[in-house]
Amino acid sequence: MPNKQNDEFLRYSVSLVTQGRHRFYTLTMPSDVLAKTCFVTTRYEDPDQGFQRLLDKRRAQEIAAYIDTGLGTIPSSIVLSAQPDAELRVIGKGKTIEFRDTRKAFLILDGQHRVYGFSLAQTSLRVPVVVYNGLSKKDESRLFIDINTKQRPVPNELLLDIKKLAEYESDVERSLGEVFDLFKARSDSPLLGLVSPAERKKGLISRVTFNAALKPLIPSFGGNDPSEI
Repeated sequence: MPNKQNDEFLRYSVSLVTQGRHRFYTLTMPSDVLAKTCFVTTRYEDPDQGFQRLLDKRRAQEIAAYIDTGLGTIPSSIVLSAQPDAELRVIGKGKTIEFRDTRKAFLILDGQHRVYGFSLAQTSLRVPVVVYNGLSKKDESRLFIDINTKQRPVPNELLLDIKKLAEYESDVERSLGEVFDLFKARSDSPLLGLVSPAERKKGLISRVTFNAALKPLIPSFGGNDPSEI
């Protein structure tokens, strides 16, 4: 837990990590502290307006709601760059960092929507954080580009395929999924060998394409079961 010093500085235990020519600190921080000490770009003077202008508030509200249900878990790290206002320094034989509790202590390099969601949530939770210190504006820009272009999102086809396991399907998605699986598995299926359940493949019909085509027709089938559809 952090210790406040004169109500101006916060302290957290850290580990130092070296990757290539960069060194950074790993720690956990309360989400409400992140929300009040981070901003998204140096191009806006007002951190709150910076959040609102640059990011998708609907997505942030979904994150806030996810956290406030009490079931939310977000284990991936927020990546930050300490700014001069933070006055960050290492103390305690290199095991602790201290920084000023101020509104523009850290520039967010990755995790903008998560931090924005934290600012909207009623619940606070501990969040893994990576902190770079002493970066130039060029380094910050390059890291931002690298982080946000080299990460590949999970394909929608795979997400649809595992929603059943996660019990996250809507009624329509469940029905579409069962119909798709029948087309894939039945020996008399006109689509036998022509569908791909978990990825996009040339010449095959993915779940995403199948759902987009069949979904508008679902109301026409009423309450029929998947085999009848």
